[in-house]
Amino acid sequence: MVKELPLKKEDIVSVIEGRGAARRVPINYHFWVHPETFGEREPEVRKIFSEYPEDFQVVTMKIPSVYKNEDNMGEYSWLPFENNEEVAKVGLDNMVAIKEWDEIDFDNLPLPNIEDINNIYENEKVDDERYLLIHWWFGFFETHWRLRGMTNALMDFYIYPDKVHKLYNQFNKHFKRLMDIGVNELNPDGVFISDDIGMQSAPFFSDEIFEEFFKPYYKEIIEHAHKNDMHFWLHTCGNIKPFISSFIEIGLDVLHPIQKHTMLEENIAKLYGDKICIWAGFDVQQKIPWGTNEEVREEVRFMIDTYYRDSGRLMLTAGNGVNQDCRVDALEALFNESFNYGSRQMNNRKEEVVE
Repeated sequence: MVKELPLKKEDIVSVIEGRGAARRVPINYHFWVHPETFGEREPEVRKIFSEYPEDFQVVTMKIPSVYKNEDNMGEYSWLPFENNEEVAKVGLDNMVAIKEWDEIDFDNLPLPNIEDINNIYENEKVDDERYLLIHWWFGFFETHWRLRGMTNALMDFYIYPDKVHKLYNQFNKHFKRLMDIGVNELNPDGVFISDDIGMQSAPFFSDEIFEEFFKPYYKEIIEHAHKNDMHFWLHTCGNIKPFISSFIEIGLDVLHPIQKHTMLEENIAKLYGDKICIWAGFDVQQKIPWGTNEEVREEVRFMIDTYYRDSGRLMLTAGNGVNQDCRVDALEALFNESFNYGSRQMNNRKEEVVE
């Protein structure tokens, strides 16, 4: 039995745009929690899902494979050739698809063939009353290192800058095409992508690299989203503090997660909390797997107290995937305190105004 009704679309829009808080803090933990990883505890997790609503819905769009005819994707791939090698027993970030840049003819490189897959969506059941996001994984840097491997990708900005620009321009063409398909078929309210550009202690890149290779391409797709009446949401892990003001400048609407233990939340909230909507991510590295239920609840209250604005600008979720290392009772505490304290805080504010 659902304990709460989801917020309306207009509530989420108001919160994102800083035009006023909703009756409680908007929440969507479901997207980041993976019940299938909990084994025999999966039914307990799904019961929690059934009792607490998602305040917005996410429709995930399929991303191209790296190679042609990989993962049953046909020619819906970034590269127009097949992988003839055995899968290397190395980490994902060490796999190299484009070993030499001259393997790719950028002037004649086709975009991934969307017509080669049966359905671009992984799920497409939507409720017109609720805010709808279209979503895909892997933005510019994440797709770059999927093709070149992490070490090569980090060097490419210095050794092959022209190639990187051509590659990112190709990515942008496809990203805008995905947006257009979503707009025409689903009429979404926002688009949400991922691009991890931060490490635990600092960004991957200097300000100069960000300004040249990321800012203009993000500006282009954010503007494309806005022209189609969509907000632009970005997930980016790690310490990305030096780039937040630039993201705000080019129109980013929602930023996730302000990762715990990488940046000082109070400082980020003070500097930017009234300028961009923060989809604040709960600590999945320490609190949710190892914290007591009361510590989980305390952290929820800390997040709301830190980021809340009367104008909105705050939503809650997990900082990243929540899997089997999480206790179910801790998950219940997370959901329960988020809904209860998120509602109480709104009511307390209203009482203060009346008095």
